[in-house]
Amino acid sequence: MDQIIRFYKENKVYFAWTIRVIVSVLFLFSAYSKLYPSADLGLGTMEVKQLYALGFSRDVAPYFSRLLVAAEFALGIGILQPHFLKRIVVPATILLLVVFCVHLTYSIANDVGGNCGCFGELIKMTPLEALIKNIITIGLLVWLMRMLPKDKPPHNFPFLALIYALCALALFMISPIQKKSAPTGDENITVGEVVIIEDEPIVDTIPNEIPLDTNTTVNVDNPDTNTTDKDPEEVIEKPKDTAPKKVTSEFSKHVPASIKLDEGKKILCLFAPTCEHCMETAKTLTEMRKKDPNFPKIFIIFMDEGPEEIPNFFDYAGAKYSYKVEDIVSFWEIIGMSKDTPGVVYLWNGNVRYFSDGIDANAFSEGALRKELDKKK
Repeated sequence: MDQIIRFYKENKVYFAWTIRVIVSVLFLFSAYSKLYPSADLGLGTMEVKQLYALGFSRDVAPYFSRLLVAAEFALGIGILQPHFLKRIVVPATILLLVVFCVHLTYSIANDVGGNCGCFGELIKMTPLEALIKNIITIGLLVWLMRMLPKDKPPHNFPFLALIYALCALALFMISPIQKKSAPTGDENITVGEVVIIEDEPIVDTIPNEIPLDTNTTVNVDNPDTNTTDKDPEEVIEKPKDTAPKKVTSEFSKHVPASIKLDEGKKILCLFAPTCEHCMETAKTLTEMRKKDPNFPKIFIIFMDEGPEEIPNFFDYAGAKYSYKVEDIVSFWEIIGMSKDTPGVVYLWNGNVRYFSDGIDANAFSEGALRKELDKKK
């Protein structure tokens, strides 16, 4: 036992540096993961799926997300430098982790599952997994506090402040905040790029008029008295309209009015141009459309995370469809904060009959969509 204690005291400085490096890597990786695969996409996803749920407004969330990620970068760098290490840096790191733990505990208590967002979309963790990780990290930092000697002058607080200022400035430079007006009213909102492709004629499967078999009597002497007698036994009744009552869907205001999303059967897709699962889903829909001449008209809302890849997206899908590009935050607001790409919505007269999202339990299924399309009412 004495040997262990002596070994610990002799190598205390190495233990301290090991913890500092581990915590630094953890914070730097956490900050980087929130910018994956791009800063705009990572921060936008964090704002909608994490900060909105905490009550942050649309105006405040973009600033807070960048300042928070900047703090993670700054703490990851700051824990490796000597200035105010024991008095400011380590306590600030512990405080941030405690705040995260409180939030995660609240999420667990309210049975909130899914990805907690600690490592963005790069490594998905449940709230419980993230809580355990944070508690272990806090334990390491408390141990570090006990090993560190008192801060010795000269202290350079401006240097410490400069680290955070530069991190924050870098975040705002690589992902500038763009002011966007919040949706109001029921008007159609078409702020993003819109491309309408008229290659999908709408086929009316219920004719307005049904031809009737008739017996015609012709009076040769007086043509004006010619009459047409309908054979009552051959009269074909007009099919009863079994379509659901027309309603205004929550998606209609985000789609150009010319698409008439709430009239008849339509399919709305919510895709990201570089998403492989979205491309596969689009390809499947194209194959279904080729087999069925009465397949509903398709409209796509793309996330603005790689619009230059849209032509390649359509090449893979095998067809071009009318589409609109929405900024990342607006896209998540449209599909839903708890949803994920690829999203496929089948609407009949504005009624949502099928809504798949993500790649897990509620993922797109050709069979499930076909079953809904075949229903008569």
